[in-house]
Amino acid sequence: MKTRKLGNSNLEVSALGLGCMRMSFGDTPTDKQEMIAFLHKAVERGVTFFDTAEVYGPFTNEDLLGEALEPFKGKVVIATKFGFKHGDIGPNPRFGMDSRPEQIRRVAEESLKRLRVGVIDLFYQHRPDPDVPIEDVAGAVKDLIQEGKVKHFGLSESSADLIRRAHAVQPVTALQSEYSIWWTPIEKEILPTLEELGIGLVPYSPLGRGYLTGKIDENTTYDSSDIRSRNPRFTPEAIKANRVVVELLERIASQNNATPAQIALAWLLAQKPWIVPIPGTRKLHRLDENLGAVEIELTAGDLNEIKEAMSQITVVGHRY
Repeated sequence: MKTRKLGNSNLEVSALGLGCMRMSFGDTPTDKQEMIAFLHKAVERGVTFFDTAEVYGPFTNEDLLGEALEPFKGKVVIATKFGFKHGDIGPNPRFGMDSRPEQIRRVAEESLKRLRVGVIDLFYQHRPDPDVPIEDVAGAVKDLIQEGKVKHFGLSESSADLIRRAHAVQPVTALQSEYSIWWTPIEKEILPTLEELGIGLVPYSPLGRGYLTGKIDENTTYDSSDIRSRNPRFTPEAIKANRVVVELLERIASQNNATPAQIALAWLLAQKPWIVPIPGTRKLHRLDENLGAVEIELTAGDLNEIKEAMSQITVVGHRY
């Protein structure tokens, strides 16, 4: 497995990480032992970067990773997140925010126990908290770093201004944000800011919540607990209208002996050497397919074809 460093930090991880949220959160119940076995297979395949959060479950996802990855302590990197009120955790991240310094410390102490580690590798603020100055957030994480309880500070879905202000207090190692071939607004201000400051990018939903795999059509249905059942991009009309994006990926895939999902991931990897996507999956064949993207090197012609085609496409439906 190829590796990458997140920005100017010394945090080196597998070129593709693994988003673990749906292993114990959301639509379909999973068997814990099956997920532990799956996580072990991911490690065997060279994945060293795993993404979780206290609110996934809540709490059960950290417990899962703690148990599954304990045998690989020191060999893998686990990222987790703070930023929500306990007891007020819902599916919509705009509610129940709490990034007060005392809450950050409390979350860190509990996450350390659930993850069965002595130090949190990467500790993200899950979402900006309008009620807490970012300087206070960064200062709280700085204290935890100085105490040896956290190694690296991360942000998620933050603006360029917030990134700069946080970075001035405690260097930010990584920003987690949605980024994919069909969701690119961060290219205008965020990516240049990250490059200037030496901060890595960890794109979530790099496969458009599954849409960019080409396996979803207007007849696909979702359980009410699946966030896609309420997502504007997953109405039958939007699915049909956005098929042109999948057709583009299929065309490039046919030229590279690849799948649409692999092209979507290879496109992200080609943007910057400090980008590490974290596609989520619970299926081994999907994991193997995703990891195959690391070996695909898109040509300048491929990238130009994608850029030109996407400039002519209007994606239907907001991402949330």
